[in-house]
Parts: sequence; structure tokens; C-alpha cells
Amino acid sequence: MKQIEPEELTLEDGRILVKKARESVEKAFIYEEAKINDVPEKLRRPGAAFVTINIIKNRKKELRGCIGYVKPVYPLIQTVIEVAREAAFNDPRFPPLQRREYPFTHFEVSVLSGIRELPRDPEERLKSIVMGKMGLMVVRGIFSGLLLPQVPIEEGWDKETFLEYTCYKAGLEGSCWKDEKTEFYYFVARVFEEKYPFGEIIEKEL
Repeated sequence: MKQIEPEELTLEDGRILVKKARESVEKAFIYEEAKINDVPEKLRRPGAAFVTINIIKNRKKELRGCIGYVKPVYPLIQTVIEVAREAAFNDPRFPPLQRREYPFTHFEVSVLSGIRELPRDPEERLKSIVMGKMGLMVVRGIFSGLLLPQVPIEEGWDKETFLEYTCYKAGLEGSCWKDEKTEFYYFVARVFEEKYPFGEIIEKEL
């Protein structure tokens, strides 16, 4: 079955995905599973997605977990449900989410397109990037790393800094993007998020 692409989604589809991400984490506290038999058939097609969980402190978002699949291994709805739990409880950068933190959580779902390779020539690679549209993935031997398209916008990076930090994410030197032996890929994404914890779900403007 063909992978679902971000442009196929409606705002209502995005709202369902964010609600299911939250439901998955909420159900995990009572050792139950989120239901998937009540979602549109479209969302049962294979899809790639990341779930980002933030904690709201003093009206500011602090990352609490972010996990996802860059390839459409499972149906999109199943992917979102699984990676939501992984982001909450198994992101190695953070301790498992606690019940006392849950009321302050903010959920964000990024639905990814298929990945395509950027040019190998460093100058062409740099020129090819469209900020706010592309996420990046780097591969060099056993090392790999990925940054979602909203990250450089939120951090205020330029194209070169975006490439450098993608290298850092993989555990590589920041200049790795200048080496033609380093593989760089891009994908586009649509991002749906809560305006505030448990609040209205909107499409994020990048």
C-alpha cells in the first residue's frame, strides 16, 4: 500500500493524529491501549511521523521527548500511537514522563514525506535547502541523525547552521556536510499541534 503523503491530510486528520498521540500516553498510565478502529481509513495507510512532547513552564515550551519513524514501516495511525509512547517514556535524553507532569504536556505531530537525496556537491547542497519546508537527515557509515523542519525556524538558524546541527545530531563534526562522502537527505512535513495543553489543535506555521 502506498505511503500517505503530508499534502493528503486535512486539518481534521491532523487533529485526530494529535488526539490519538495524547490518548496513547494517557492510556499508558493505566496500562491500556489507544483505540484505532475509530479513525478514517486514510490514516491506516503506511506513514512516517514524529511525535514531540513539550512541557509548558512559565508559558514557555521545554522539550520533554521526541521520537519517530522516518520510513513508513507501519500504518500512520499506529506509528503515531507507538512513537507518542516512546517519546513520553523511552526517549534516552529524558526520564520517563510522570503523571504529575502530564497536565502540563503539549503534543505535536509531524507527518513526513518520503525522503530524497540532496546533491553531493556542498555548494549545491546548501543552495537546495528550503528553510521551513525541509527536514534533514544525514548518514555517514554507522552514524545518522535527523532534524525536523520546524527546528531551524524555532532556533533562528540559517541554512549552514541547519546542516551543521544535523551533523552534530548524528555525532559527527559540524563540517561533515561539506564532504561529498556524507549522504544528506531531505523530507517535507506538515506539523499539527495543540495551541496549549489539551487545547485547540492547529496546523503549525513554519
